[in-house]
Formats: sequence, C-alpha cells, structure tokens
Amino acid sequence: MITQEFIFEDHYKKLGFGIFSENTLKYIHENRFKPYIKIFFAPEGYELRTDFTHYKTTGPTLFFINTNQYLEVKKGKEDSFLIYYNRDFYCVQIHDKEVACDGLLFNNIFEIPKIELDDKEMNTIKTLFNNIYDELEGKESSREEMIRTYLKQIIIRATRNWKKQNIDNRNENITHNDIELFRNFSRLLEIHFREKHTVADYAELLHLAPKTLTHKFKSLNINSPNQFIINRILLEAKRLLFYTDKPVKEIAYDLGYEDPAYFNRLFTSKVGSTPTNFKKNYSVGK
Repeated sequence: MITQEFIFEDHYKKLGFGIFSENTLKYIHENRFKPYIKIFFAPEGYELRTDFTHYKTTGPTLFFINTNQYLEVKKGKEDSFLIYYNRDFYCVQIHDKEVACDGLLFNNIFEIPKIELDDKEMNTIKTLFNNIYDELEGKESSREEMIRTYLKQIIIRATRNWKKQNIDNRNENITHNDIELFRNFSRLLEIHFREKHTVADYAELLHLAPKTLTHKFKSLNINSPNQFIINRILLEAKRLLFYTDKPVKEIAYDLGYEDPAYFNRLFTSKVGSTPTNFKKNYSVGK
C-alpha cells in the first residue's frame, strides 16, 4: 500500500496525489497508475527507470511520464511524491499548447522527460505540491479549480526550466517556431507511428516537403526525422516484448509491418539482438 494517497474524482475527471516512502516505492509500478499522466518528484539519490532508460538523481528532480510510458522506482530513501491525472481533469481546459498534455514535457524529440531543480525552484515546486495536498485533504468549495491552478503552475514552471536546461543551452539557433515544429512532429509521431513509417508521411501532416523537414533537423545538429521514427517504433516493440506475452509476429503486425521477417531484421540491426533474444535476456539495470 502507498504511504499516503488522496484522490479527487468527479464524473470522468480524476487526479490523485501519492506520497511514497522507501518501503512503498514498489507500488509506483502498479498497473493502476499506467493509464494516467504522471508527475513524479524524486529527491537526491533515487534510482528509477522510465521505459528502458535508467536514471540516478543527483539532486531533486521532476519526471514527466505520459500514459504510454512505464515508470519503475528501484531505490530511494527520502519521501517522494506522485501526481497522476487523466486528460478529462486537465487537458480539456488547456489552450496553451506548450503546457498541455501534449506539451514539451510529455512530447519532445529530445526524449528527456525530466528537469533538475535548484534550491529556489525546489522550494517553489514543493509548495505547489503541498497546496495540492491541502486541497485534496480538505473539502473546500471550488477545490477542483484550485488544484488545477496549482497543477498548471507546476507544469508552466517546469516547462520554462525544461527549455532552459535542454534547448536554450543546446543550440542558440533554435527558435520558438523550431520548438513548435519539433513538438508537433513528436505529437504526430506518437499518434501515427504504428501506421506511418516514413519522413514523407509526417512532412505531409506538417505541410512541409520531406527535404525541408529533414534539413531543419540537420541544421540544428539533431537526429534525422527518420531516426526518430525508427526509435519510436523500436521503443514500442521493446515495451510489447518486455511487458506482454505477444509473439514477435503479432507485435510486427501491431506496429504496421505486414512482413514479420522484415520487422525482425530491422529490430536486430538497430538493437543488436533479435526480438526473441531481447525478450529473453533483457534485465533491469543491464
């Protein structure tokens, strides 16, 4: 069981707040959290995994986990906090694209789902978490709007910090329009990766020529759109191999490949292991 948990629920709208101690961290991996968007506050010294990437926190860190991602916490001593919510609670009210559920924190081509907090920002974020906690614990009127206001402040502040840590210091030539292009590409990729496998597919959705899209990525010294497409397909393949009992042939069909042998060759060439061997040999922390 969780150390402490509070839930707001009204018709289709739901938000939960969980406090986890060292002895209850294993419950973060429960299936009941997977359908929700999650914001996880991890103090220094935590070891965790999002999908197949492992992290060790060297200071207070916020992680942003989308509904289709896996979160597993392996180690941590101080208490951590998890906010989880569905789109009905937050996203139906949001018009600012950067801080929506499909915003930079949850869909970005750099595949970095975290920000590190300095002392000042940590105190601010903790205050906002505590405000949500207080609203959930109480029964005041309009608490839904208060909770949503605090949640949006967390996301806005985190988005600003994410941009500073991952874009502003990465390439001074990246403009606001570039960021919006990358966000839209990432969002469309998340929606269509099972059936659209080419750069031309996404260029058409973005109303660009394929060469223009590829050149934009190249000019900013980041992976090509094609590589991002392949990486997203392979990530889903790994999830299905590791977390389900589906055979390789069925996974290939799920990901839009009518020829399972071609999918097998693609996976093997990019991952360095056949799908069957990956499923057999993959272990946490390897």
